[in-house]
Amino acid sequence: MWLVTGGAGYIGAHVVRALQRSGREVVVLDDLSTGIASKLGDTPLVRASVGDREALRAAFRDYKVDGVLHLAAKKAVGESVERPLYYWQENVCNLQVLLEEMTQAGIARFVYSSSAAVYGQPDSTDLITETTLCQPINPYGATKLAGEWMTTATAAQYGWSAMSLRYFNVAGAGEADLADPGVFNLIPLVFRALDNQVPPQVYGDDYPTVDGTCVRDYVHVVDLADAHVAACEYVETHPAAGNTVLNIGTGRGSSVLEVLDTVSAATGLDATGARVQRRAGDPAQLVAAVDRAREVLGWTSSNDLSDMVTSAWQAWKSHNGETE
Repeated sequence: MWLVTGGAGYIGAHVVRALQRSGREVVVLDDLSTGIASKLGDTPLVRASVGDREALRAAFRDYKVDGVLHLAAKKAVGESVERPLYYWQENVCNLQVLLEEMTQAGIARFVYSSSAAVYGQPDSTDLITETTLCQPINPYGATKLAGEWMTTATAAQYGWSAMSLRYFNVAGAGEADLADPGVFNLIPLVFRALDNQVPPQVYGDDYPTVDGTCVRDYVHVVDLADAHVAACEYVETHPAAGNTVLNIGTGRGSSVLEVLDTVSAATGLDATGARVQRRAGDPAQLVAAVDRAREVLGWTSSNDLSDMVTSAWQAWKSHNGETE
């Protein structure tokens, strides 16, 4: 039985369904601060914080948990700058509680949701490998890197098999009821602008990229969920392997203008952006090297940017009560 923390969230619900399709039993622990219980169907739900020791102990015992997939976290970069101590509490202190309770319960399989935010602003525009120097530039990225360090130390000390997945930019939807309800990422932000009949904002058009706008690696949430299934299989079949760190992306970059053009094609609406000043701290390009994920997990992405935008738009319309 796998316990998935944060399993009622946007990514979490996709991961839960992918695990279930693989034949694995799942129980979710989520405080529902951002998650939506209805996304889980009849999947068992423990409504609690990851920092709730008693809830963890009861869940481990009652559901005979032998693996934990940890997705629950606060992830808004701007909020992390405004509330750094809150982010350290939620993302690091709560993780410490989880790891301590796992050691007490004898659970030695762990998959950790990390982020490309650990890299900060790389010095070059080369593909980012897992050995690229980590220099996070905000508290969110710092807490994710600290979580990796805690996972590495715990796995080494107690003979665990663990995996830390560094997500790049997640987009898309697997099913209509699994839309990304947030408006922090580029594609949902563009959809909201279209709904409000205002042009989406393009922050800077003078970067050293193909068209002057920032380039990012977008990965379909369905592919990301499949990567989690592969990660679970890896830690199930490689005992005491320590903590393995992998990038999860496509290895391909898309500029902001390319995303806007793709949105226009998918929606039939004019998504032409309005140029505004650069935002502080935006790197010109962040694209993953994904060779290691392929070598270790046998996983590669299968969906392109058009797939992501089209699926996200269909789910967005469903989520906002619109019909075809």
